[in-house]
Formats: sequence, C-alpha cells, structure tokens
Amino acid sequence: MSADDTRNASAKRNDIGREEPVGPLAVKAGFGSDVVAETLRDLDLRYIALNPGASYRGLHDSIVNYLGNKNPEMLLCLHEEHAIHIAQGYAKVTDKPMACAVHSNVGLMHASMAIFNAWCDRMPMVVLGAGGPADAARRRPWIDWIHTSRDQGAMIRNYVKYDDMPTSPAAAREALARAKWHAETSPKGPVYVNLDVGLQEDPLPKALPPFDVKRFTPDVSVGATPEQIAELAAMARAAKNPLIVYGRFSRAQTGWDARVALAEKLGAGVFSDLKVGGSFPTDHPLHIACPGMAPVKEAGEALRKADLILAFDVVDLGGLFKTNLDGETPSAKIVHVSLDHRIHNGWSMDHQGLPPVDRFISADVDVVAPQLLAALADVKAPAVKTLRERPKLEIRDGKERPLVRDLALSLRKALGTRDVCLMSTTIAWHEDWWPIRHPLDYAGGAGGGGLAAGPGISVGGALALRDSKRMAVGIVGDGDFLMGATAVWTAVRYKLPLLLVVSNNSSFFNDELHQERVAIARDRPVENRWIGQKMIEPDVDIAAIARGQGAMGVGPVHSIAELPKAFADAIAHVEAGGVALVDVRVVPGYA
Repeated sequence: MSADDTRNASAKRNDIGREEPVGPLAVKAGFGSDVVAETLRDLDLRYIALNPGASYRGLHDSIVNYLGNKNPEMLLCLHEEHAIHIAQGYAKVTDKPMACAVHSNVGLMHASMAIFNAWCDRMPMVVLGAGGPADAARRRPWIDWIHTSRDQGAMIRNYVKYDDMPTSPAAAREALARAKWHAETSPKGPVYVNLDVGLQEDPLPKALPPFDVKRFTPDVSVGATPEQIAELAAMARAAKNPLIVYGRFSRAQTGWDARVALAEKLGAGVFSDLKVGGSFPTDHPLHIACPGMAPVKEAGEALRKADLILAFDVVDLGGLFKTNLDGETPSAKIVHVSLDHRIHNGWSMDHQGLPPVDRFISADVDVVAPQLLAALADVKAPAVKTLRERPKLEIRDGKERPLVRDLALSLRKALGTRDVCLMSTTIAWHEDWWPIRHPLDYAGGAGGGGLAAGPGISVGGALALRDSKRMAVGIVGDGDFLMGATAVWTAVRYKLPLLLVVSNNSSFFNDELHQERVAIARDRPVENRWIGQKMIEPDVDIAAIARGQGAMGVGPVHSIAELPKAFADAIAHVEAGGVALVDVRVVPGYA
C-alpha cells in the first residue's frame, strides 16, 4: 500500500466534502497556534481558504488536530490568488468575512493581486500570513532566510485596512479581533495578520486568561444626523426631477426594499452600477440605466434634466458625470452619502476623480436610505412612470456563432425560473440581457480589474450558497478563466455546486481594441491588432481543463443551436451537486 493509500484509508470526508481528522484531538491549548485557532473559532470565521506552506505549519496543525478542522474549515486551493478570491466571492454573498492563509512572503506576493481586487471591491476578509522566524538565530539555513521579510505587511499595506505582526499569543488574540473588526466595519475591506513561527510553535508557559471577542468587536453603525436627514428630506420634497444613483450596498432584502420604496416615493429615475452588486431592480419602470465607461444616451439625458441628484456610495461619481455630460458639471444639486473617503490614500487611485458635491453625508448608506424614507413617510408617491422602454431581445438564428448576447439570453432561458446568483460577468455584459430583481441576483465585478478573479469569486459564491436553493453561476472570459482555472478543483473537492460559462473569443480582445485605437491614431495597419493577443494555434481545450479537475466540461460550443442542450446538461449536473463548465465560442465584441 502506498503512502497516499495509507492516508486515504485513515482520513474521512463527510457528505459535503469536509476532511475530518482522526482522533484523539488535543483537549486544551498547548501552543501559541492553538490560541490563534481558538480565536478564529470565537470570531465565527467558518472557513479558511489556503494554499499550504511551512511558515504556518503550527496553525495548520492547530486547526486540524485541536479544532478538528471545523470553524474554521479548511478549503485547499491550488493558488494563493484563488484563496483570496474565494473569500471575496463569499463576502459578496454574505457580507461577512472569511479567513485565508498564505505562505510567507512568496505566498503573499502571489496573493497580492487578489487582495487588491478585494480592496477595490470593499469586501471584508481576514488574511493570515507568516514567515521564517523573526529571531534570526532560529532560522533554518537558506529557506527560512528567503522566506523572511523585514516588514512583510509593507507589500500590501497600501491596500488593506489594517495589518499587524503580533509577537505573543495574547497579542495575536487582540490583533485578530481588531483585524476582523476593521474588516467588517464600513467601509469594509481586507486585513492582514502576520504570525511569527515562534509565536505559533512555542509551548504556552501557562494558560491565558479568558478573552470574550464579542466585547472587543462591537458593531459600528453610522447614520446621518437628524439635521442632515431633515435637510435632505426638504431637498427631496422640493425637487421636481430627482435622480437617484445607487452604488455599494449590503445584500440585505430590507435594504433593497427600502431603496425601491424611496425611488417610488419620489418618482425618481434610478441609475445602478454593474461594477458592484445588485442595488435596484433593473427592469423596474424607474430604472434608467447602468452607466459604464462609455456614454449612455439615457444617462446623459437624465443627468441634464435632474434638479436633484441623490448619490449613495457611488464608486465613480465624477466619472459618471464626465462620461455622460462631455465633461460638464451637472446643474442639479448633488448629495453624496458615503463612508468611502475614510480609507482613501495617496498610493492607490481607487478613490476615482473628485466629483462636484453640494452636500456630503459621511454615513452608512444602508442606514441613511431607510432614514430618508422614514422622513418622507407623509409624502404621497406619484404614479410610477416607465422612464425607459426596454428593447425586445431575441436569440438569433441557430446556425450563427453566438454573440455574448445570445449566450446570455440562451442561458437565462435554460435556467428558467430558478433562483440564480450571477457571480461574475465579462466586460461585454449589458443589463438588459439579465434583469436583476433581488439583492442576490448579481454579485458585481472583480473590483480591481484583475484577471483570474472570476473563477475564484464564483467558487466563493458557491460556498456561500451551498446550503441555499440559489445556484451560483459565473460567466467568465477565456483569459480570466485560464489565469484562474484551477479554482475549479476546490469547488469539485468540497462539493460546491457551480455553473461556469466561458465566453470564449480566443483573444485578449479588449487589448485588440486598444491596439486598433493606437494604430488608427498613428495611421498604421489595424489588421495587425491581433498579433500578441489571440490564443490560437494551438487552441486551448477549456472544457478538458475542467474535466481534468473532476468537473463536467462541455464544449466547445460553436453555434447558437448547440446552446440549449449544452446548458441543460450542465444545469442538471449542477443541480445534482456537481460543478459544470460550458465553453462557448463567441463572436468578439461588446454590448
């Protein structure tokens, strides 16, 4: 019997894929890492996504042989980026942080792009790191030296809310409590705690006193003052053509209902944003558009007509005005409600352009929107008018190669009335193809524009939705998938039902368009835009990559006529508890 066979004979997996250690488990904390593990449990961090490494072998042992691999439960990932993106996807659905662990400085460097995505997306997570012993006398030759950095947190300090390197178990408890508290307090974001090997592996000289994490992690809620709400209500009452711009919000149904009621109370047109999770029903009569990086005719018209613009934590309010008003400043009075300014810094430009604002309310939008609705309780809502006619969209002839629109419409038809959370889309997406009618219908974008995010975020959503009736669906580009492909293995390993659809144009097509623009500006041949961009010769068998990790792989699908069966087979596999991927070869192009 091989060593692998021996391990498999003694190890167990439960019916949802959790690896259950054999006993006996430790009955009390005996090492610093046991204290860390206890604290993670007490902080209600249910999962820890990780790519293993020797720098945190002590913590790894404590989670397995002290906690029994439960609360947190380990999710093995094949790349550190996947661990972070899974936590990001989990937070997108739950509004709650989970833990991740990355190995020393090299693992943190691998994870850094994903941490930046989570930072720009304002998603909470607790990232744990480690390094070689801080005490140089304890370092093993060579390997501990190259895996030790003087100030490891400095690599990501500009795009985390908090970082620390505690040097004792007692300090680690406080650091972890503070870290999670910062992560889940708005504006939310990732945090990082670096655990020295000595802290983890040295025996405890004596038991630590009790530590009630609830007393050290109080809820923080920041609403508007009564005076601010009164002024805002007066402005809303006086407005003839109010416009609401909804940005970042929680996934709470009560908040969603309040936002709909507020728009209807004022008869206000609404913009929402595909960069962030669903905030308003996109097929509601008052919904005008989801403006993006290109001008939208209806958006420009609504902005010019408005006499009051109520903006709620908008990711890029200045960019919205610049894009849709040709650089002009709106004539309307502008109110922006946000806490985001509290974490802006000079390293990252994720704060976007500075918008014109007449009133700024530094408060939590999930609190202020219901406050304003309550202040307008006596206002009689006007009859709801349809502010934009939706186009009638039909799937084209079956012999044609699919457009991204055909992919979207065909998938929607195949899913029917099933509850779905769309965890990822491509840059080609348009809101009219896929109505958002519930706060969990759509999870938003990657945040920082980094490729490799879509697959991991989708797996994280599948983890969060595992015990619900809502299906996690990720639509990813071919480049995004190929960079993040091995996140699929984690979904299969831990039995996380997931449908991935690859919108495959066999190119880094966005960059083809950039090369075309440069060629036109320089009067050079646009026919060469594909060079160094297309993933052809050899063609990548994406479905085979999925099958190689234990998922169902369907495709490549080359025609619209093939889509119904491909999607039906994949959906049935997911509903049976599996992971399925459909590779759809689409015509390059954007909405």
